[in-house]
Amino acid sequence: MPLKIEDIKNLLTARPKDAKSDNVKFKVRCSRYLYIPVITDKEKAEKLKQSLPLSLAVKELK
Repeated sequence: MPLKIEDIKNLLTARPKDAKSDNVKFKVRCSRYLYIPVITDKEKAEKLKQSLPLSLAVKELK
């Protein structure tokens, strides 16, 4: 079942405990299409995570 995530920091760190890969997925729903860019490089995902505003408290799920 899809989970609604409204905050970008939760989108970046959300990952089920039984996940088999470290892919980071961003899903953008538009009126006609669902866009899903996947980042397989941990360094790029970390850079994107660091680009978040400092006022946000990042919570990592393990």
